[in-house]
Amino acid sequence: MVEALRRPGVVGGEFLFPRIEQALREVPRHLFIPEADLEQAYDPFSPVMTKRDEEQGFVSSVSAPQIQAMMLGQAELRPGQRVLEVGSGGYNAALIAEVVGPDGEVTTVDIDPDITARARRLLDANGHERVRVVTADAAHGVEEDAPYDAIIVTAGAWDIPPAWVEQLVEGGRLVVPFRVHGLTRSIGFVEHDGVLRSTSSLICGFLPMQGADSHAETLFRLGGTEEVVLRFEEGAPEDPHLLDDVVRTPRVDRWTGVTVALREPIDTLQSYLATTLPGFCVMTVDPALDTGSVTPNNPRFSMAAVEGGDFAYLVTRRVPGAASVEYGVHAFGPTAMEFAERVGLLVREWDRDQRGGPGPEIRVYPISVPVDRSSEDRVVTKRHTHVTFSWPTS
Repeated sequence: MVEALRRPGVVGGEFLFPRIEQALREVPRHLFIPEADLEQAYDPFSPVMTKRDEEQGFVSSVSAPQIQAMMLGQAELRPGQRVLEVGSGGYNAALIAEVVGPDGEVTTVDIDPDITARARRLLDANGHERVRVVTADAAHGVEEDAPYDAIIVTAGAWDIPPAWVEQLVEGGRLVVPFRVHGLTRSIGFVEHDGVLRSTSSLICGFLPMQGADSHAETLFRLGGTEEVVLRFEEGAPEDPHLLDDVVRTPRVDRWTGVTVALREPIDTLQSYLATTLPGFCVMTVDPALDTGSVTPNNPRFSMAAVEGGDFAYLVTRRVPGAASVEYGVHAFGPTAMEFAERVGLLVREWDRDQRGGPGPEIRVYPISVPVDRSSEDRVVTKRHTHVTFSWPTS
């Protein structure tokens, strides 16, 4: 498992620091996942689901080793630190305890008493009795053990609850799978004067948070179809009826001339469109109901956008004789041609200005702090925070 994580090109591999690698070698992962066989337990890149709800949907899991190692590295954990884990399971808390050592302190909190009981049992059985396990809504943190040098969140968070910032030491680190416009990134933040500033951002996927700070995305079935669903985290259309029968209008195709290799990471393209394209959303197509009204490359995830009565989504086509694809736009609606051009322009801007770059600096401000929306920063306002995205300029 560890040798696989050390291979070149593994996402987050730059965060596999020696102390984290040692923890991965020392803590027997399979003993914390009795539901899995050895192959499942030590698969470097796959999570193991551990609990379903009444509708048989998964509500808890043990994350893939790659993700756990990456996030521990983003937190820059060191011996002697005090750490809060938001979302329990047992194994990840054991890894943290190994890294911070006997002089450190680890608290893990989860809203689900079944999960915390499981974590307590597994930690005790495997020599980590010193880890404190708390059953509570993690959105409130655990004030009695604060302040923390680091908080590591292991559930998808749509917002940053105030307690997570307030319970950090000055200069403390927060690592959180943060959801914006349907995209989840593991973002490492450093706190200064109540403001979080990003230090790293890496693609990931997590089950969503439960409790007071849970947030359900808005699902919008595109008018005139049974199979097309648009998913909005923010910015759902105010008048969705403007899109009734939009896919029955003539389709406009525009190709951008932007090509990418088949295995080239495009996470910054996704983020760039999500933060610069108004009406950005994620499109899914139910294959059981598919009538061919849209033709995405990936029916489970396509970048899309709406504006008034217009609708567009990104597609790719193979470049003849090359192991690469070209990005294009399919658009519908009364001004589909202009809308397709605007979307294509943003793809070309990413190619020219952001491709291969570090991505945006992300800052998180308390909701009480005014944010200048006339600046170059892109601003997303959530329940507790304003989130700004500052893309590098040449």
